[in-house]
Amino acid sequence: MSKPKGWKDLPEGGLIKEAGNAEKYDTGAWRSDRPIWIKENCIQCMFCWVFCPDAAITVDENGERGDFDYLHCKGCGICALECPSKVKSIVMMSEAEGAKPDALEKAKAKAVKMAGEKKAVKA
Repeated sequence: MSKPKGWKDLPEGGLIKEAGNAEKYDTGAWRSDRPIWIKENCIQCMFCWVFCPDAAITVDENGERGDFDYLHCKGCGICALECPSKVKSIVMMSEAEGAKPDALEKAKAKAVKMAGEKKAVKA
């Protein structure tokens, strides 16, 4: 019988030992918030793609932003925060609400409401 491993024999956790490995890890299963993309509000600045830590934003063959890869999106909200559109093109919703069929319509209403609140604060 072999000797049990001690704590010094275990690999270090929480380390990224190679760059560009986000594609190997499906983190979407533990997401609590879901980003909803509103295509008609999108100005194709690609800030969301640049800032996404999990490569969860797709880009089509024309170099334009596509929808989210929800297998890899962990719902951190950086994409929504960095979106510079006057009426946001990415709105965060709870995972439960964001998975419903009417999520896009609710996200559109939320984006318009947020833009109005932002405008009122500036006045």
